[in-house]
Amino acid sequence: MKHILLTAITGALASFATAQTISIKGSDTLGAKLIPQLAEGFKAASGKSDINFEIAAEGSSTAFPALTNGTAQIGMSSRKIKDEESTAAKAKGVPLQEYAICHDMMAVIVNKSNPVSKLTKDQVAKIFTGQAKDWSELGSTPGKISLYTRNTSSGTYKDWQSMAMGGRDYPATSQKLAGNEQIAQEVSTNKNGIGYVGLAYAKAQGTKAMPIDGQAPTAKNAKTYVYARECYLYLPEKPTAEAQAFIDYIKSPAGQEIIRKVGFITNDEI
Repeated sequence: MKHILLTAITGALASFATAQTISIKGSDTLGAKLIPQLAEGFKAASGKSDINFEIAAEGSSTAFPALTNGTAQIGMSSRKIKDEESTAAKAKGVPLQEYAICHDMMAVIVNKSNPVSKLTKDQVAKIFTGQAKDWSELGSTPGKISLYTRNTSSGTYKDWQSMAMGGRDYPATSQKLAGNEQIAQEVSTNKNGIGYVGLAYAKAQGTKAMPIDGQAPTAKNAKTYVYARECYLYLPEKPTAEAQAFIDYIKSPAGQEIIRKVGFITNDEI
C-alpha cells in the first residue's frame, strides 16, 4: 500500500513542468506545526524540493473565503465547515470537498507552579465563563485567574465555547491570542494563568495539562476525553494536481507517521 501511494504521488508530481506553489490557509492548530512538517515530508518523498508551500495560519474561519476567492488551494480547519460557508463557496462556483485528516484534543493548561492537579468539566465552565474569578474558589492558592483564549477567527475559539462553555460568552477580562504557542507562553510565565491548547502543545515548558473528570488529554483517551475533536482540510471539488498529491501523501503511511510524531491522533487510532 505504501509503495502504491508513493507511486501515485510521484506520478502526479511528474506532470509539474516548473516549480509549483501550494497555498494553504486557515487553522493555527494545524498550520503552526503539523502542516509545515507534512509539507517537508511531502517534498522529500516526492523529490520535488523546489515546490513552495505558502502557509498562512490565521484561524479556521479564514480558510473558506480564501478557497472561494482562489487565494488558497487548501483550507485548514479545526472545525467542520458551516452551512453558510459551504453555500457561499458553491454560489461562487467552488464547491468544496472535506478530508478529516486527524483527531485532536483541547487541553486545559495551567502554570506548572499552580497547586491544582485536576479539574472537573463544571469547574472549567465556571472558569471560562467568568463565574470563577479566583483560584481560591477551586481550592488553590488565592490569586486572580488570568484567562487566555484564542481570538474570534479561530475555530478552536468557537469549538471551546460550544464544548466547554455551553455556548455562553467569554468574559470581557479574557485575553484573546492568535495561536496555541502564544497561549502556552503566557501561561508558562503567569502563575495564575489558564488557557486551552491543542494536544501538540499540551506539554509546553512551564505548563501542565489538567485531567478533566479524571481523563488526561492523551491519545489513549481519545474516545472518552470530553474536549476531543476532528480536524479537517478542505479543497475545491476539482483540486489542482499538486494539492491532490499533497492530500494523497498525508493519507500515506509516511504522512500518518508525521501526524503521530507532531502530537495529533491518526484516524486509525480512534
